[in-house]
Amino acid sequence: MAVSYTVAEGLTVGIEHLWPLAALPVAVGLLAYLVRRGEAGPRSASNRSRRLLLASRVLIVCLLVLAAMEPYTVQTRETPGEPSVTILSDESASMDVYGNTTESLVTQIEGEGVPVTRATVGSGSTSRIGDGVVANLRQNGTVVVVSDGRVTDGRSLSVAAEEAASLNATVHRVRLRSPRTERAVSISGPATVSRGVPSQYVVSLQGVNVDGPVPVTVTIDGETATEGELRPNGTLTVEHTFEEIGSHRVTATLDGEDVYARNDVFYRSVRVVEQPDVLYVSPGEYPLRNYLDSLYNVSTASTVPGDLDGYSAVVVQDTPSANLGNVTALQEFVINGGGLVVAGGDNAYENGGYQQSSVAPMLPVSVGNATGGESNIVLLVDVSGSAEGGLSVQKAVALDVLDQLGDGNQVGVVAFNHNAYRVAEMQQLGPNREGVADKIRRLNSGGATDIAVGLQGADELLGDSEGTIILLSDGQDDLGPPAAVANQLGREGTRVVSVGVGKRVGVATMRQIASESGGSYFAADETERLRLLFGGTSRRYQGENLTIVTEGTFITSGVELTANPGQANKVQVKPGADYQVATADGTPAITSWRFGLGRVVSITAYGSDGTLDGLLERPDSLVLTKSVNYAVGDPTRTQTGVTSVGDARVGSPTTLTFQGDSRPEAAKVSFRQIGEGRYRGEFTPREAGYRTVLDTEYAANYPVEYAAFGQSEALSTLVGTTGGQVFGPNQGEAIAREARQKSTRVRTVRDTWDWLALLGALALFTGEVVARRVQVYRGRTTLESGLP
Repeated sequence: MAVSYTVAEGLTVGIEHLWPLAALPVAVGLLAYLVRRGEAGPRSASNRSRRLLLASRVLIVCLLVLAAMEPYTVQTRETPGEPSVTILSDESASMDVYGNTTESLVTQIEGEGVPVTRATVGSGSTSRIGDGVVANLRQNGTVVVVSDGRVTDGRSLSVAAEEAASLNATVHRVRLRSPRTERAVSISGPATVSRGVPSQYVVSLQGVNVDGPVPVTVTIDGETATEGELRPNGTLTVEHTFEEIGSHRVTATLDGEDVYARNDVFYRSVRVVEQPDVLYVSPGEYPLRNYLDSLYNVSTASTVPGDLDGYSAVVVQDTPSANLGNVTALQEFVINGGGLVVAGGDNAYENGGYQQSSVAPMLPVSVGNATGGESNIVLLVDVSGSAEGGLSVQKAVALDVLDQLGDGNQVGVVAFNHNAYRVAEMQQLGPNREGVADKIRRLNSGGATDIAVGLQGADELLGDSEGTIILLSDGQDDLGPPAAVANQLGREGTRVVSVGVGKRVGVATMRQIASESGGSYFAADETERLRLLFGGTSRRYQGENLTIVTEGTFITSGVELTANPGQANKVQVKPGADYQVATADGTPAITSWRFGLGRVVSITAYGSDGTLDGLLERPDSLVLTKSVNYAVGDPTRTQTGVTSVGDARVGSPTTLTFQGDSRPEAAKVSFRQIGEGRYRGEFTPREAGYRTVLDTEYAANYPVEYAAFGQSEALSTLVGTTGGQVFGPNQGEAIAREARQKSTRVRTVRDTWDWLALLGALALFTGEVVARRVQVYRGRTTLESGLP
């Protein structure tokens, strides 16, 4: 049985055993008997001597008993450790634009008496920085990263931050300054287009130490299409209409000197196909028919025929369900990959009996009052260390988002850093709005950022129900894990609507997370558009013209809307559909979704004369063109041979899709069957430029390592969340001092003191024996004094 007592803060005394106390009275009694024995004899010692002897022996027994009880103390105190520094040196290609600071840092730190371990975390075209950090973490250790933080492979830096936090390790980084100029050019745009249809290609520039605009030349099939200038993080848009069927080349070339020449050129292979065959179905004459004829090979019918082979899409306008024709053939056509666009009017949707017709299941909208509806919504709020400085802004935006949501929605709240925390359970928002808002106001920040963990926590709160996760974050996380989780959520019917909040928002990351789930991205000042999605009757949206609800989709990207058709059919957006455009009063105007293998678009806004009004005029006509193009989908889907080749990078695997009766064969390409008559091949390009596989041209560009320069935000986040610092390349002394401070820590120390009691007993016994011998030596007593 142990007993302890806290004497003062940080100091506790105690004993392990109480049973030795039982032996104390027996030992004292026995000693008294032995000392008193023979005290009446003629040569016995005096009473004073006997009392002194008894006292000393009792004290010795007490000390022995105390030793047997094993006394101890527990206290907290600072203890010095053994400081060490691990320097992780990134020697990948993107680091060549900076001077070599690692060697001088090692010399400086070791000069301060702190040992240094050096490890390489990147080389050539591979930067496995996250893996390197994790592999070199130690309990209470210090890691200094000399890198730009551009991860191209392996674990993300957010995972490394979690590992560092679990070990109480600190990650510092070295501030890098590039004395050299480096630029990288890239092109984005469609890989497959229809002949005669205008296409847009966006040329962009990324780099470091770029002082001014950089001249760029864009050629199409070897002919100069445009010459202009690009600034860092700037873009140049090139519009072109291809008139010839086959492969075409769009090439962007930067002018001027920099470190690498290989990323000064970007190649884009474009496959031009014949204009798709589109069937236009309507009982009346509308301007839409002539508009479509300028873009596609259009056939006209008053009803849907039984044979739709050869068509890429069917466009139906203002047609009652009773006059649609062969709806069964239309369903089979869409399920097997065909497209369908249903334009409304006075004879369509609620006015055309669609709600009871067999066309209703194909539509992304349900017919009826557009102002109702309830959703399951989780507000997912980033409270990590990267959001700490702007947590008040995070809360303000979260409260603003909450204000946009209608009373009928079921709403819950989850906060996250490297863990997920339930803040408010799912509940109807109307009667609980203020309580939910109060819980948001009480949020605190700290910890690493792991959006994937947050998404999983929000999904757990939804339970078995499908719903929407509204993610509020600065996006300072590596893309891979959260994108994978978002993709899985989308397949399960849950979407992520991301809202970028903070001084430095990783917009690309936030957009991609939303896109992977089929959701959309909003900037912090665009949250009012959430009323279009979730406002209901209690939070109605009011605008002046058509409004884009979901930005950045195939249908809405690059679109400018100025029209206000004035009327709209009464519909609701179905769960799982993409709400693209709304009318001025918040009614759905354009909605889309996938049905089977095909795509369906509902256009429910129209003018007072029954036409599409201003949607047929520029600039609004672009959204109409894109809606039909979305329905058309892949114009090569009915062709054989190679139908697509992924964006190819030198040294990285890429894929191609082949359609045919048998498995194809090509040198250095491995194929697997992914469907009836469909095969996917994988290969790795070794040289940049225009190449050919199975008689199909594709473009291979420089490795990803050469695509981005400058220190990444993810590395800054890793340093911040582990309590690290940013050091200059000549601050080795400061790094050594920080390592010493980190290794010194407060520990709880337990000391046992039984040895001290034994030593005291031995010293007392020895002293008593020596004293008696001295007395005998001086003749003051004899050895036969009768004392034991």
